[in-house]
Amino acid sequence: MPDLDPDRARPGGLGAVAVIGDGRVGRAVAAALRGADVEVTGPLGRGATAAEADIVLLAVPDAEIAAAAALVAPGRLVGHFSGATTLEPLAPHEALGIHPLMTVAGETSFAGVPAAVAGSTPHALERARAIAEAIGMTAFEIADADRAAYHAAASIASNFLVALEVFAEELAATAGVPRDALVPLAQAALDNWRSHGAAALTGPIARGDEGTVSRQREAVHDRLPARSELFDALTAATRDLAARELRGATS
Repeated sequence: MPDLDPDRARPGGLGAVAVIGDGRVGRAVAAALRGADVEVTGPLGRGATAAEADIVLLAVPDAEIAAAAALVAPGRLVGHFSGATTLEPLAPHEALGIHPLMTVAGETSFAGVPAAVAGSTPHALERARAIAEAIGMTAFEIADADRAAYHAAASIASNFLVALEVFAEELAATAGVPRDALVPLAQAALDNWRSHGAAALTGPIARGDEGTVSRQREAVHDRLPARSELFDALTAATRDLAARELRGATS
């Protein structure tokens, strides 16, 4: 690592930071760092060496991380924003990872956002935390061996949730019910899960009302037959969850 110039050091002693990648994440991170009074260059185009920076942050697609890192001048601390990618593609640089657990679109505030951080050395990990915290994020460490599971959990919590709500929307539409009518129910379920975890489960399966579940399945099969397997899988998973909660309540 080059010596940090104390005259240009900013929050957390970050020194000069270069952001490579002029997409949504690159622009949002660069703006947030500037707002935190960090000296930032970029977003720079792919292929930049960032020779004047102390820390280089690659906001590029996962498949392009290794190629972008290979072009960075030696001696920099180099990081990426991928949730699924390990630090290996950043070698031989001292490496860090920061993954904001959020969707970045347009003007973005990172305040209060959880961020998975990693570092190839204790110093790199400390820098990752400092960068995350400089723009208001709450950092937690994620090991390379856990990245696939972590990223799958994030996909389930966000992407799969949207897929399920679209399923509900499509089925409701067959009864003339608009999407907006489902929003308060979905929001309440999410809020209750946040507060109570699995204990937030309600509905016919939790009550053991198999007659209602059977009628629901018939409606799905008749109106959205392509979704029958998904409904069955969700029903089985919900039964397992309800049984687990019942065992916990009676033990």
